[in-house]
Amino acid sequence: MQKIKYRKIIHIDMDAFFASVEQRDHPELRGKPIAVGGSGRRGVVAAASYEARKYGVHSAMPGYKAKELCPAIIFVGSNFAAYKEASDQIRSIFKEYTDLIEPLSLDEAFLDVTNNKKGMSSATLLAKEIRQRIFEETQLTASAGVSINKFLAKIASDLNKPNGQAVIQPDQALSFLERLPIEKFFGIGKATAEKMHRLGIRTGLDLKNKSKIELAKLFGKSGIWYYHIVRAEDHRPVQPDRIRKSVGAERTFSNDLYQKDEMLDAIQHIAEKVFERLSAIDRSGRTLTLKIKYKDFSSITRSISFQHEINDIHFLMNESEKLIREHIKKGDQVRLLGLTVSNLTGTFDYGTQLEIPFPHFFSAKE
Repeated sequence: MQKIKYRKIIHIDMDAFFASVEQRDHPELRGKPIAVGGSGRRGVVAAASYEARKYGVHSAMPGYKAKELCPAIIFVGSNFAAYKEASDQIRSIFKEYTDLIEPLSLDEAFLDVTNNKKGMSSATLLAKEIRQRIFEETQLTASAGVSINKFLAKIASDLNKPNGQAVIQPDQALSFLERLPIEKFFGIGKATAEKMHRLGIRTGLDLKNKSKIELAKLFGKSGIWYYHIVRAEDHRPVQPDRIRKSVGAERTFSNDLYQKDEMLDAIQHIAEKVFERLSAIDRSGRTLTLKIKYKDFSSITRSISFQHEINDIHFLMNESEKLIREHIKKGDQVRLLGLTVSNLTGTFDYGTQLEIPFPHFFSAKE
């Protein structure tokens, strides 16, 4: 009987990347709870150090809430030039092992090491070596997931964070997914997990017991995807040269948003995520599109185009907020917001546009 040949996929995910870069570059911040982002009423946490996470601080959280949870927290202004420089260093390490690299953002990427440049047969040892190289050359830690496809590798990289790795072997995949809580499935967000819980779907096994037709009726196209991934069926290749026509991010809220201030807070974080993804592929664009999905599941999109590239985080945030102010009416109940940058053109210019308009870091007590 011929042995099945599986892909060997590694997912590398940097640990608290933005916050870790700040702590590396500013020794006085090491060991302290910090948050990258704004501290004011309108500020949003883009990333939190592990010291801050112990208090419940996490990304997308309003700055004022982070201060309530952790009064000693130190807020740090974003420095995307430094993050991009560290990301480029890490990418150069990846290239020594494989050309099949698919970046997802500045701090994570898939690597197909089935036929790697080192001729190593063990993807597990290879992941360990890559993580060690990253630490030696950047003083930053990374976690890794190793498995037979992208979906499983992505889940595995989160199992032993920070500074750890996990392997899901082919013969372990099905039983692992059957035991996995549904909220741990990559791609199933908080709102979808809550809907699944109401339907009695709490583990992978519960999900597996639903037919493809049932899942399609309940979740549309996503339901078909859920049917396959719970069976460890993910045939997507690692795509290093994927031509991107647009870059976007969106967020579905577990509770509908009623207040415009809440929507403005949310769009800040979404804009930062879009900017990060543009940075990861070193592209910029000229068209910005806002997507709004309402409580009744109706949706609209509104776009604006510019004469110049969108390669300034503050410009992106300001224009996103303008779209919210213009197109959200009093009484609107919003369940999803999204942003997309399209008409992609040039590369990023990391110059003066990344200067932060407030001191680089300051204590919540100030």
